[in-house]
Amino acid sequence: MTIAITGSTGALGGAVARRVADLAPRLVVRDAGRAPTLEDSHVVVASYGDEQASVRALEGVDVLLMVSGSESADRREQHRTFVRAAATAGVSHVVYTSFAGASPDATFTLGRDHADTEEAVRTSGMAWTLLRDDFYAEVVPLFADAEGVIRGPAGSGRVALVGRLDVADVAAAVLRDPAAHRDVAYDLTGPEAVTLDEAARRAGAVLGRDLRYEEETVEEAYASRAAEYDVPQWQLDAWVSTYTAIADGSVARVSGDVERVLGRPARTLEDALLGR
Repeated sequence: MTIAITGSTGALGGAVARRVADLAPRLVVRDAGRAPTLEDSHVVVASYGDEQASVRALEGVDVLLMVSGSESADRREQHRTFVRAAATAGVSHVVYTSFAGASPDATFTLGRDHADTEEAVRTSGMAWTLLRDDFYAEVVPLFADAEGVIRGPAGSGRVALVGRLDVADVAAAVLRDPAAHRDVAYDLTGPEAVTLDEAARRAGAVLGRDLRYEEETVEEAYASRAAEYDVPQWQLDAWVSTYTAIADGSVARVSGDVERVLGRPARTLEDALLGR
């Protein structure tokens, strides 16, 4: 069985590649110079939007881990192009990293992009596995400003933060035995749903920082980000809807899928932040 992994220059794809290094994965990257060095792995260059290069890169591949691409205005088109290339190349099974609650009308606007890619994967003729991960626990401290304050319109809503390494462990398990996970969607979450206030305080305690959450209105959230960053509207919508998705409960559901796949409990917020 030949497997291919995209996104191995990033945190998630790289973690998966290391976990299945003994399978000699093919690493599909945009920049060969940034690819991880793994014994017996083979590096090929292709981008999601380049269909011909992607077909060449995926020829002979049986199982593909498609890590979702970077946020962009044309990500849906890029993803659909790559899925089409995988089918053309003869890939039999694609594993896609999606998002919890992905749907055409998801509150978190980027969840709509993931729903579009899921549809492309489901209708491609290839077998599929969808890994619908919640927001990563590791990003909580990254939301904070220089003073350690996380601001946004999350209210008292809850989020079932998942450890990135749990997603990597699940992806590796699927790649090792794809037939056991054929045409299944997994919701990957942590073991509990927490408010952003709780997450900030607990993350601060682990990291030895004073982290706290302060509420903003939706209008204040848009205004503060627009004033600080010169970005297009879709990017503002994505940033603000991260918080509104927490506020309305869209990302609060706790799933047992991590434990079902791995046979052990999902990492706590603290363990995820400590990388253990």
